Amino acid sequence: MAIELKVPSVGESVTEVQIGEWLKPEGSAVRKDETLVTLESEKATIEFPSPSSGIISKILKPKGAMAAVGEVIALMEAGGVAGATPTAAVAPAPAASVQAPPPLPDKVMPAAARALAQSGVAAAEVSPTGPGGRMLKEDVQRQASAPAVAAALPSAPTPAPATKPLGALPAGREEEVVPMSPLRRTVAKRLVEAQNTMAMLTTFNEVDMSTVMQLRKAQQEAFQARYGVKLGFMSFFVKAIVDALRLVPQLNAEIRGNSIVYRSYQDIGVAVGGGKGLVVPVLRGADRMSFAQVELAINEFARRAKENKIKMDELEGGTFTVSNGGVYGSMLSTPIINPPQSGILGLHAIQDRPMAVDGQVVIRPMMYLALSYDHRIVDGKEAVTFLKRVKEVIENPARMLLEV
Repeated sequence: MAIELKVPSVGESVTEVQIGEWLKPEGSAVRKDETLVTLESEKATIEFPSPSSGIISKILKPKGAMAAVGEVIALMEAGGVAGATPTAAVAPAPAASVQAPPPLPDKVMPAAARALAQSGVAAAEVSPTGPGGRMLKEDVQRQASAPAVAAALPSAPTPAPATKPLGALPAGREEEVVPMSPLRRTVAKRLVEAQNTMAMLTTFNEVDMSTVMQLRKAQQEAFQARYGVKLGFMSFFVKAIVDALRLVPQLNAEIRGNSIVYRSYQDIGVAVGGGKGLVVPVLRGADRMSFAQVELAINEFARRAKENKIKMDELEGGTFTVSNGGVYGSMLSTPIINPPQSGILGLHAIQDRPMAVDGQVVIRPMMYLALSYDHRIVDGKEAVTFLKRVKEVIENPARMLLEV
Protein backbone atom coordinates (compact mmCIF):
# COMPACT_ATOMS: atom_id res chain seq x y z
CA MET A 1 0.00 0.00 0.00
CA ALA A 2 1.41 3.37 -1.02
CA ILE A 3 1.83 5.94 1.75
CA GLU A 4 2.16 9.65 0.99
CA LEU A 5 4.78 11.42 3.08
CA LYS A 6 3.55 14.96 3.66
CA VAL A 7 5.23 17.95 5.25
CA PRO A 8 3.84 18.16 8.80
CA SER A 9 2.78 21.33 10.55
CA VAL A 10 5.97 22.73 12.05
CA GLY A 11 4.73 25.89 13.72
CA GLU A 12 1.83 28.28 13.86
CA SER A 13 3.32 30.80 11.43
CA VAL A 14 5.37 28.45 9.24
CA THR A 15 3.83 27.74 5.81
CA GLU A 16 6.73 26.14 3.95
CA VAL A 17 10.02 24.36 4.58
CA GLN A 18 13.19 23.60 2.67
CA ILE A 19 14.06 19.96 2.12
CA GLY A 20 17.29 19.11 3.89
CA GLU A 21 19.37 15.93 3.74
CA TRP A 22 17.56 12.75 2.69
CA LEU A 23 18.91 10.16 5.12
CA LYS A 24 17.13 7.37 3.26
CA PRO A 25 17.40 7.30 -0.56
CA GLU A 26 14.91 5.69 -2.92
CA GLY A 27 14.71 1.93 -2.50
CA SER A 28 15.80 2.01 1.13
CA ALA A 29 13.97 -0.06 3.71
CA VAL A 30 13.06 1.88 6.83
CA ARG A 31 11.61 1.17 10.24
CA LYS A 32 8.77 3.06 11.87
CA ASP A 33 9.90 6.31 13.53
CA GLU A 34 13.29 6.18 11.76
CA THR A 35 14.34 9.63 10.51
CA LEU A 36 13.87 9.92 6.74
CA VAL A 37 14.78 13.53 6.00
CA THR A 38 15.47 16.83 7.73
CA LEU A 39 13.20 19.80 7.09
CA GLU A 40 14.53 23.32 7.49
CA SER A 41 11.98 25.93 8.50
CA GLU A 42 12.52 29.62 9.07
CA LYS A 43 13.07 28.91 12.75
CA ALA A 44 14.62 25.47 13.20
CA THR A 45 15.60 22.15 11.63
CA ILE A 46 13.09 19.34 12.13
CA GLU A 47 13.60 15.61 11.73
CA PHE A 48 10.83 13.84 9.77
CA PRO A 49 10.27 10.30 11.09
CA SER A 50 8.81 7.45 9.05
CA PRO A 51 5.11 6.89 9.88
CA SER A 52 5.49 3.11 9.42
CA SER A 53 7.90 0.41 8.32
CA GLY A 54 8.32 0.07 4.58
CA ILE A 55 10.39 1.00 1.54
CA ILE A 56 10.94 4.47 0.07
CA SER A 57 9.59 4.09 -3.47
CA LYS A 58 9.81 7.66 -4.79
CA ILE A 59 11.35 10.93 -3.63
CA LEU A 60 9.34 13.82 -5.10
CA LYS A 61 11.21 16.72 -3.51
CA PRO A 62 15.04 16.64 -3.64
CA LYS A 63 17.39 18.34 -1.22
CA GLY A 64 17.14 22.11 -1.41
CA ALA A 65 13.60 22.19 -2.83
CA MET A 66 10.85 24.15 -1.12
CA ALA A 67 7.65 22.40 -0.01
CA ALA A 68 4.45 23.74 1.54
CA VAL A 69 3.01 22.35 4.74
CA GLY A 70 0.85 19.38 3.75
CA GLU A 71 2.60 18.84 0.40
CA VAL A 72 3.66 15.30 -0.57
CA ILE A 73 7.45 15.03 -0.68
CA ALA A 74 7.88 11.25 -1.10
CA LEU A 75 6.05 7.93 -1.44
CA MET A 76 6.68 4.73 0.42
CA GLU A 77 5.34 1.18 0.28
CA ALA A 78 4.28 -0.25 3.63
CA GLY A 79 5.14 -3.77 4.66
CA GLY A 80 8.71 -3.95 3.32
CA VAL A 81 11.43 -5.69 5.29
CA ALA A 82 12.94 -2.98 7.46
CA GLY A 83 16.58 -2.90 8.41
CA ALA A 84 18.10 -3.69 5.02
CA THR A 85 18.27 -1.80 1.78
CA PRO A 86 17.05 -3.97 -1.09
CA THR A 87 19.38 -4.38 -4.03
CA ALA A 88 18.59 -5.60 -7.49
CA ALA A 89 20.14 -8.82 -8.73
CA VAL A 90 23.07 -8.18 -11.04
CA ALA A 91 23.56 -10.42 -14.06
CA PRO A 92 27.14 -11.53 -14.74
CA ALA A 93 28.84 -9.28 -17.24
CA PRO A 94 30.12 -10.75 -20.52
CA ALA A 95 33.80 -11.63 -20.44
CA ALA A 96 34.71 -9.02 -23.02
CA SER A 97 32.59 -6.24 -21.60
CA VAL A 98 34.22 -2.87 -20.98
CA GLN A 99 34.12 -1.48 -17.45
CA ALA A 100 31.43 1.15 -17.07
CA PRO A 101 32.54 4.70 -16.29
CA PRO A 102 32.14 5.85 -12.70
CA PRO A 103 28.78 7.46 -11.85
CA LEU A 104 28.44 11.18 -12.13
CA PRO A 105 28.53 13.15 -8.88
CA ASP A 106 25.30 14.27 -7.21
CA LYS A 107 25.87 17.85 -8.26
CA VAL A 108 28.26 19.70 -10.55
CA MET A 109 28.84 23.20 -9.20
CA PRO A 110 28.47 26.06 -11.72
CA ALA A 111 32.17 26.91 -11.61
CA ALA A 112 33.01 23.24 -12.24
CA ALA A 113 30.61 23.12 -15.20
CA ARG A 114 32.34 26.08 -16.82
CA ALA A 115 35.73 24.51 -16.17
CA LEU A 116 34.54 21.30 -17.86
CA ALA A 117 33.38 23.23 -20.91
CA GLN A 118 36.62 25.20 -21.16
CA SER A 119 39.00 22.29 -20.58
CA GLY A 120 37.23 19.58 -22.56
CA VAL A 121 37.52 17.17 -19.61
CA ALA A 122 34.65 14.68 -19.37
CA ALA A 123 32.67 14.82 -16.12
CA ALA A 124 33.02 11.06 -15.68
CA GLU A 125 36.82 11.42 -15.53
CA VAL A 126 36.71 13.77 -12.53
CA SER A 127 36.72 12.57 -8.93
CA PRO A 128 34.56 14.99 -6.91
CA THR A 129 35.82 16.07 -3.51
CA GLY A 130 33.19 18.62 -2.48
CA PRO A 131 30.66 18.06 0.32
CA GLY A 132 27.88 15.65 -0.59
CA GLY A 133 29.67 14.44 -3.70
CA ARG A 134 29.76 17.86 -5.36
CA MET A 135 32.20 18.45 -8.17
CA LEU A 136 34.30 21.58 -7.65
CA LYS A 137 36.26 23.69 -10.10
CA GLU A 138 39.47 22.55 -8.42
CA ASP A 139 38.56 18.92 -9.15
CA VAL A 140 38.29 19.69 -12.87
CA GLN A 141 41.50 21.69 -12.91
CA ARG A 142 43.35 18.90 -11.13
CA GLN A 143 42.14 16.37 -13.71
CA ALA A 144 42.93 18.68 -16.62
CA SER A 145 46.52 19.15 -15.44
CA ALA A 146 47.15 15.45 -14.77
CA PRO A 147 49.94 13.97 -16.94
CA ALA A 148 48.95 11.68 -19.78
CA VAL A 149 49.15 7.98 -18.93
CA ALA A 150 48.66 6.49 -22.37
CA ALA A 151 51.73 7.71 -24.25
CA ALA A 152 52.19 4.35 -25.94
CA LEU A 153 48.77 4.43 -27.58
CA PRO A 154 48.42 5.81 -31.10
CA SER A 155 47.93 9.51 -30.98
CA ALA A 156 44.45 10.73 -31.69
CA PRO A 157 43.60 14.02 -33.33
CA THR A 158 43.62 16.85 -30.85
CA PRO A 159 40.06 17.97 -30.23
CA ALA A 160 39.22 21.54 -30.93
CA PRO A 161 39.03 23.67 -27.81
CA ALA A 162 35.58 24.06 -26.39
CA THR A 163 33.80 27.21 -27.44
CA LYS A 164 33.50 29.68 -24.59
CA PRO A 165 29.80 30.21 -23.82
CA LEU A 166 28.45 33.64 -24.61
CA GLY A 167 28.64 35.81 -21.50
CA ALA A 168 30.86 33.37 -19.59
CA LEU A 169 33.07 34.91 -16.92
CA PRO A 170 36.86 34.76 -17.26
CA ALA A 171 38.83 32.31 -15.16
CA GLY A 172 39.10 33.36 -11.55
CA ARG A 173 35.89 35.41 -11.63
CA GLU A 174 33.28 32.68 -11.34
CA GLU A 175 29.99 33.15 -9.53
CA GLU A 176 27.86 30.62 -7.73
CA VAL A 177 24.17 31.15 -7.03
CA VAL A 178 23.01 29.52 -3.78
CA PRO A 179 19.39 29.77 -2.55
CA MET A 180 18.90 31.47 0.79
CA SER A 181 17.91 29.10 3.57
CA PRO A 182 14.53 29.65 5.27
CA LEU A 183 16.34 30.81 8.39
CA ARG A 184 18.43 33.35 6.47
CA ARG A 185 15.36 34.60 4.57
CA THR A 186 13.49 35.08 7.84
CA VAL A 187 16.43 36.88 9.44
CA ALA A 188 16.64 39.21 6.43
CA LYS A 189 12.89 39.85 6.51
CA ARG A 190 12.83 40.62 10.22
CA LEU A 191 15.86 42.90 10.07
CA VAL A 192 14.23 44.95 7.31
CA GLU A 193 10.95 44.91 9.22
CA ALA A 194 12.68 46.28 12.31
CA GLN A 195 14.32 49.07 10.31
CA ASN A 196 11.07 50.01 8.54
CA THR A 197 8.57 49.81 11.41
CA MET A 198 10.51 51.08 14.42
CA ALA A 199 12.00 54.39 15.45
CA MET A 200 15.21 52.61 16.34
CA LEU A 201 18.01 54.39 18.16
CA THR A 202 21.24 53.14 19.78
CA THR A 203 23.00 54.56 22.82
CA PHE A 204 26.32 53.46 24.29
CA ASN A 205 28.17 53.10 27.55
CA GLU A 206 31.22 51.24 28.78
CA VAL A 207 31.76 48.96 31.73
CA ASP A 208 34.83 48.07 33.78
CA MET A 209 34.98 44.26 33.90
CA SER A 210 37.65 44.07 36.64
CA THR A 211 35.40 43.01 39.51
CA VAL A 212 33.49 40.40 37.53
CA MET A 213 36.72 38.95 36.14
CA GLN A 214 38.26 38.71 39.62
CA LEU A 215 35.10 37.16 41.07
CA ARG A 216 34.85 34.72 38.20
CA LYS A 217 38.50 33.67 38.61
CA ALA A 218 38.19 33.26 42.39
CA GLN A 219 35.01 31.16 42.25
CA GLN A 220 35.50 29.28 38.98
CA GLU A 221 36.85 26.05 40.45
CA ALA A 222 34.20 25.78 43.17
CA PHE A 223 31.40 26.77 40.78
CA GLN A 224 32.43 24.21 38.17
CA ALA A 225 32.86 21.46 40.77
CA ARG A 226 29.37 22.02 42.13
CA TYR A 227 27.39 22.64 38.95
CA GLY A 228 29.44 20.96 36.24
CA VAL A 229 29.58 24.07 34.07
CA LYS A 230 31.96 27.03 33.81
CA LEU A 231 30.99 30.38 35.24
CA GLY A 232 30.86 32.72 32.26
CA PHE A 233 30.21 36.41 31.77
CA MET A 234 26.76 35.93 30.24
CA SER A 235 25.10 34.91 33.51
CA PHE A 236 26.26 38.16 35.11
CA PHE A 237 24.80 40.17 32.25
CA VAL A 238 21.52 38.25 32.20
CA LYS A 239 21.07 38.94 35.92
CA ALA A 240 22.06 42.58 35.42
CA ILE A 241 19.58 42.93 32.54
CA VAL A 242 16.77 41.48 34.65
CA ASP A 243 17.60 43.99 37.39
CA ALA A 244 17.66 46.88 34.90
CA LEU A 245 14.40 45.80 33.23
CA ARG A 246 12.64 45.98 36.58
CA LEU A 247 13.88 49.55 36.87
CA VAL A 248 12.95 50.45 33.26
CA PRO A 249 9.87 48.33 32.34
CA GLN A 250 9.45 50.09 28.98
CA LEU A 251 12.34 48.04 27.58
CA ASN A 252 10.52 44.85 28.59
CA ALA A 253 7.27 45.94 26.91
CA GLU A 254 5.95 45.91 23.35
CA ILE A 255 3.55 47.93 21.22
CA ARG A 256 0.35 46.19 20.08
CA GLY A 257 -1.69 48.44 17.86
CA ASN A 258 -2.33 51.58 19.87
CA SER A 259 -1.53 49.92 23.20
CA ILE A 260 1.61 49.24 25.19
CA VAL A 261 1.86 45.81 26.82
CA TYR A 262 3.92 45.78 30.03
CA ARG A 263 5.12 42.47 31.47
CA SER A 264 5.78 41.37 35.03
CA TYR A 265 8.26 38.71 33.90
CA GLN A 266 11.52 38.69 31.93
CA ASP A 267 12.14 36.11 29.19
CA ILE A 268 15.59 36.91 27.84
CA GLY A 269 16.63 35.84 24.35
CA VAL A 270 20.33 34.96 24.09
CA ALA A 271 21.88 34.98 20.61
CA VAL A 272 24.02 31.90 19.92
CA GLY A 273 25.78 30.74 16.78
CA GLY A 274 24.32 27.60 15.20
CA GLY A 275 24.96 25.29 12.28
CA LYS A 276 22.56 27.27 10.10
CA GLY A 277 23.40 30.71 11.45
CA LEU A 278 22.55 32.86 14.43
CA VAL A 279 19.54 31.78 16.51
CA VAL A 280 18.05 33.37 19.61
CA PRO A 281 16.66 30.80 22.07
CA VAL A 282 14.83 32.21 25.07
CA LEU A 283 15.61 31.83 28.77
CA ARG A 284 12.06 31.48 30.13
CA GLY A 285 11.64 33.10 33.52
CA ALA A 286 15.17 34.49 33.56
CA ASP A 287 14.11 36.60 36.55
CA ARG A 288 13.81 33.38 38.60
CA MET A 289 16.97 31.64 37.37
CA SER A 290 20.21 31.28 39.31
CA PHE A 291 23.66 31.89 37.83
CA ALA A 292 24.15 28.14 37.42
CA GLN A 293 20.76 27.68 35.72
CA VAL A 294 21.58 30.46 33.26
CA GLU A 295 24.98 28.98 32.40
CA LEU A 296 23.59 25.44 32.04
CA ALA A 297 20.75 26.61 29.82
CA ILE A 298 23.02 28.68 27.56
CA ASN A 299 25.51 25.82 27.21
CA GLU A 300 22.71 23.44 26.27
CA PHE A 301 21.30 25.91 23.73
CA ALA A 302 24.74 26.38 22.17
CA ARG A 303 25.31 22.63 21.90
CA ARG A 304 21.95 21.96 20.27
CA ALA A 305 22.21 25.02 18.01
CA LYS A 306 25.39 23.57 16.45
CA GLU A 307 23.48 20.33 15.81
CA ASN A 308 20.44 22.24 14.42
CA LYS A 309 18.26 20.76 17.17
CA ILE A 310 16.82 23.90 18.70
CA LYS A 311 13.04 23.56 19.00
CA MET A 312 10.81 26.23 17.51
CA ASP A 313 9.00 27.01 20.75
CA GLU A 314 12.40 27.77 22.30
CA LEU A 315 12.87 30.63 19.81
CA GLU A 316 9.57 32.37 20.41
CA GLY A 317 8.21 34.79 22.96
CA GLY A 318 11.28 36.62 24.27
CA THR A 319 10.77 40.02 25.92
CA PHE A 320 14.34 41.34 25.50
CA THR A 321 17.49 40.12 23.74
CA VAL A 322 21.21 40.13 24.55
CA SER A 323 23.83 39.49 21.85
CA ASN A 324 27.54 39.01 22.53
CA GLY A 325 29.49 40.00 19.44
CA GLY A 326 32.59 40.19 21.60
CA VAL A 327 33.13 36.44 21.26
CA TYR A 328 33.88 37.11 17.58
CA GLY A 329 36.12 40.09 18.33
CA SER A 330 33.61 42.89 17.72
CA MET A 331 34.64 46.11 19.44
CA LEU A 332 31.51 48.19 18.77
CA SER A 333 28.25 47.69 16.87
CA THR A 334 24.62 48.81 16.73
CA PRO A 335 22.47 45.70 17.24
CA ILE A 336 19.08 45.49 15.52
CA ILE A 337 15.96 44.86 17.61
CA ASN A 338 14.11 41.57 17.28
CA PRO A 339 10.43 42.61 16.73
CA PRO A 340 8.09 42.94 18.54
CA GLN A 341 10.58 43.49 21.37
CA SER A 342 11.56 47.04 22.27
CA GLY A 343 15.25 46.59 23.07
CA ILE A 344 18.44 44.61 22.57
CA LEU A 345 21.75 44.88 24.42
CA GLY A 346 24.95 44.28 22.47
CA LEU A 347 28.08 43.14 24.33
CA HIS A 348 31.54 43.54 22.85
CA ALA A 349 35.14 42.47 23.24
CA ILE A 350 36.95 43.15 26.49
CA GLN A 351 40.04 45.28 25.89
CA ASP A 352 42.65 46.71 28.25
CA ARG A 353 42.43 50.50 28.03
CA PRO A 354 43.90 53.39 30.06
CA MET A 355 41.25 54.84 32.38
CA ALA A 356 41.28 57.72 34.87
CA VAL A 357 40.49 56.29 38.33
CA ASP A 358 40.75 58.51 41.44
CA GLY A 359 42.98 60.95 39.60
CA GLN A 360 45.33 58.21 38.37
CA VAL A 361 45.67 56.64 34.92
CA VAL A 362 45.29 52.88 35.27
CA ILE A 363 44.83 50.02 32.83
CA ARG A 364 41.42 48.37 33.11
CA PRO A 365 39.62 45.65 31.10
CA MET A 366 36.81 47.61 29.47
CA MET A 367 33.79 46.57 27.40
CA TYR A 368 31.53 48.75 25.29
CA LEU A 369 27.77 48.24 25.73
CA ALA A 370 25.29 49.18 22.99
CA LEU A 371 21.55 49.41 23.66
CA SER A 372 19.27 49.66 20.64
CA TYR A 373 15.71 50.58 21.55
CA ASP A 374 12.38 51.52 19.99
CA HIS A 375 12.09 55.26 20.50
CA ARG A 376 8.31 55.08 20.13
CA ILE A 377 8.05 53.48 23.57
CA VAL A 378 11.46 54.15 25.19
CA ASP A 379 12.75 57.69 25.71
CA GLY A 380 16.42 58.59 25.86
CA LYS A 381 16.23 59.04 29.64
CA GLU A 382 14.98 55.46 30.11
CA ALA A 383 17.63 54.07 27.74
CA VAL A 384 20.46 55.82 29.58
CA THR A 385 19.01 54.78 32.96
CA PHE A 386 18.94 51.14 31.81
CA LEU A 387 22.55 51.21 30.60
CA LYS A 388 23.77 52.94 33.75
CA ARG A 389 22.07 50.31 35.90
CA VAL A 390 23.68 47.46 33.94
CA LYS A 391 27.04 49.20 34.31
CA GLU A 392 26.58 49.70 38.08
CA VAL A 393 25.58 46.09 38.68
CA ILE A 394 28.39 44.60 36.59
CA GLU A 395 31.01 46.83 38.24
CA ASN A 396 29.61 45.98 41.70
CA PRO A 397 27.74 42.64 41.53
CA ALA A 398 26.91 42.76 45.26
CA ARG A 399 24.23 45.34 44.39
CA MET A 400 22.17 42.56 42.81
CA LEU A 401 22.16 40.61 46.07
CA LEU A 402 21.40 43.65 48.24
CA GLU A 403 18.91 45.08 45.68
CA VAL A 404 20.37 48.55 45.98
